[in-house]
Amino acid sequence: MEPWKQCGQWLISCKVLPPNHRVTWDTAQVFDLAQTLRDGVLLCQLLNNLRSHSINLKEINLRPQMSQFLCLKNIRTFLSACCEIFGMKKSELFEAFDLFDVRDFGKVIETLSKLSRTPIALGTGIRPFPTEESVDDEDIYKALPDLIDETGVEEDEELYDCVYGEDEGGEVYEDLMKDEAAQQPKCPENDIRSCCLAEIKQTEEKYTETLESIEKFFMVPLKRFLSASEFDTVFINIPDLVKIHRNLTQDVNDSIVNKNDQNLYQIFINYKERLVIYGQYCSQVEIAISCLDNISKTKEDVKLKLEECSKRANNGKFTLRDLLVVPMQRVLKYHLLLQELVKHTTDAMEKANLKLALDAMKDLAQYVNEVKRDNETLREIRQFQLSIENLNHSLLQYGRPQGDGEIRITTLDRRARQDRHIFLFDLAVIVCKRRGDNYEMKEIIDLQKYKITNNPTTDKENKKWSYGFYLIHIQGENGLEVYCKTKDLKKKWLEQFQMALSNIRPDYADTSFHEFKMHTFSRVTSCKVCQMLLRGTFYQGYLCSKCGAGAHKECLGRLDNCGRANLGEHGNVKHEKRTNGIRRSSRHV
Repeated sequence: MEPWKQCGQWLISCKVLPPNHRVTWDTAQVFDLAQTLRDGVLLCQLLNNLRSHSINLKEINLRPQMSQFLCLKNIRTFLSACCEIFGMKKSELFEAFDLFDVRDFGKVIETLSKLSRTPIALGTGIRPFPTEESVDDEDIYKALPDLIDETGVEEDEELYDCVYGEDEGGEVYEDLMKDEAAQQPKCPENDIRSCCLAEIKQTEEKYTETLESIEKFFMVPLKRFLSASEFDTVFINIPDLVKIHRNLTQDVNDSIVNKNDQNLYQIFINYKERLVIYGQYCSQVEIAISCLDNISKTKEDVKLKLEECSKRANNGKFTLRDLLVVPMQRVLKYHLLLQELVKHTTDAMEKANLKLALDAMKDLAQYVNEVKRDNETLREIRQFQLSIENLNHSLLQYGRPQGDGEIRITTLDRRARQDRHIFLFDLAVIVCKRRGDNYEMKEIIDLQKYKITNNPTTDKENKKWSYGFYLIHIQGENGLEVYCKTKDLKKKWLEQFQMALSNIRPDYADTSFHEFKMHTFSRVTSCKVCQMLLRGTFYQGYLCSKCGAGAHKECLGRLDNCGRANLGEHGNVKHEKRTNGIRRSSRHV
């Protein structure tokens, strides 16, 4: 069996690839393995499977989507850990571009073979590879760079199930809620609705108790052990959550016990505005946990105090670290609880009302999820910022990243093409020259001054780096021509540039006398049209510079005439009657 096939089997034994992965098929080619490993995500997970916590998965990019910068960063993180933790020599390692560009995939296989024979890997009891004498035909690797260039990427979500860990804290949450549920008699099939109501009531009570226990058993005792800054970082806005949920518990109980749940739907609609503070909590909880971990490592007295607090709070079953993730779980459960209640409600009026509450909680869940996604995006942007020299501007001002990679570029009045690495954002292109692992900024192209035009004649040449399109300056200044390595890459870049320009100049931006532009709202804001929240933490939507209205991109064409009289403080949540169901804003504003 060829070494690359044995490598695939070893990765399956290490639980990095599923047993039925395509590398095991009769039709499998070495390309299948190369494409699977190319973004570095599974390689980082491999090291964690061989030895726990070899790599902090928070520090890698779990969804690089073939961004060259992010993939290379993942691969380099893997290579560094091979040296620092697994004791491998640098001479035993492949180079990052050997994998990303698959210019020497044979070397990648050799490195993984040597990794399989390190003491840590052997200590797992997994057999190293190759287990039999075999020699790869070098020719099978030679064609890989061309195959990679010509083949589009189809991300297999199931492949990354072992990595993502989306349900962080889920087990702790379920355990906390289960204690209460275990005391309840089994629900009769003819009264599932009552059981849904009981679950809403009981889990809210239990969750509020959990928040109160954090306040009582951790916040109060730890106040004199932590600096004011550490205290605020770790506990974020827990006191505010405690107040809200004490009131919510009381209102839910009153509705279910005394009012036959007739006003339950209105309670959830009314509380949506108050529950948006979960956006702040979820955006900061990762920093809170990192701060807590650092304090535990560096301050022995605080570490001992934390253990003592856990014993008093719940006999040591859950640490403060465990409990800090629970609020993120709870806020994403309300729409699921209401969904079940709607499903088992037969009265038409009650069902219609509960659907309004369900819409409100779905909107809240989507808002929180978008805040979490924006945190990942902000982390990526910070990584870009640190890797680009000569950059004196914050990249945050340019919107969300749309992609990065290598292109060749020339001005329309000069034919010399230059190799460049570009970082494409909604509002600008950062043009760089690669310097080792870093980049030197050469130019910033303000996309607000350009339009994009295809150059179909270049496609006929049918050779690498011949596929081009134009960036035309709107005011007639010198434009640019961008050349891509392959036809598929040209298609990808055209789509990404068109998305960026669509975000800058969306359809209907100036309809009905409005003047809408992409905007970062400093406060939680609802869309003027659909009343749903503008989601995320930056460039959440569009603001009319004349009347102050905020809107989703897809809602711009449905606004009434601009009225300057509507000017109010930008960013306030609007209290208007909701008349429609949920509308999802696009990922890109």
